[in-house]
Amino acid sequence: MNSTRRSKPAARALAWHRSVWFEWLQFLVLFGLVLALTIHGAQSMDYQWKWAKVPKYIYRVIDGELIWGPLMKGVFVTLDIAWKAGILAMLIGLVTALLRLSGTIVGSALAWTYIEVIRNTPILVQVLIFYFIIAAVLGIPREWAGVLCLAFYEGAFTAEIIRGAIVAVAKGQREAGQSLGFSRVDMYRDIVLPQALPLMLPPLGGILVNLVKHSAIVSVIAVFDLTTQARTVVSDTFMAFEIWLTTAAMYLVMTVTLSLLVAWLERRYKVH
Repeated sequence: MNSTRRSKPAARALAWHRSVWFEWLQFLVLFGLVLALTIHGAQSMDYQWKWAKVPKYIYRVIDGELIWGPLMKGVFVTLDIAWKAGILAMLIGLVTALLRLSGTIVGSALAWTYIEVIRNTPILVQVLIFYFIIAAVLGIPREWAGVLCLAFYEGAFTAEIIRGAIVAVAKGQREAGQSLGFSRVDMYRDIVLPQALPLMLPPLGGILVNLVKHSAIVSVIAVFDLTTQARTVVSDTFMAFEIWLTTAAMYLVMTVTLSLLVAWLERRYKVH
């Protein structure tokens, strides 16, 4: 009895470091350290801050009309690339996962080879191959070369997520579908995938966030995404600190918004 009484305060003492307020405190401390280091670095370089000039590179209002600046135009291009690549990555991942689970030698070999090649080569090399070789041969615009590269890159990771979620569905569910006369397509569509979806959502959310971050790689092939626009503004104004910090904040807003959306979907389709 006494040991039970002693264990409760001990448990409370150990639980404080897992509380939400402590996580926020860690974030604020880390953010403060990064900010302090940035300010110190700028001061040591005798850097002259020009924050007042930053807003015009985001938006301007001229004669009552809203004009987007280069950074916001870059955001729109980044989001456009991300959602197109995201849809393609989900389709590629689903097809690849089903090929790996098909049991056929050719299908499994193709899927395994694709996944291993993509996961074991740098994405920078992949985007250059897509742009200078595949896009050049097929006559694909540079933006679509970037979209396809991102889609195939993230599709390899998506395939493993989908495959793992499908395998996690109880085998008895498939056997029940077969006993009821379901075809393989109907069984996956009506039984397996709906049960696997809640298991996929958390890691697939990470894939979507990665797509927004990895989209910056298309700047190497002169696609005018947020990173490319920021680089252009910095080269024109020499406001490196202000523009890159603003760019980082804009990426953060996009990724946090996506994370919150995925968290909402997780709660909505939570496995009970």
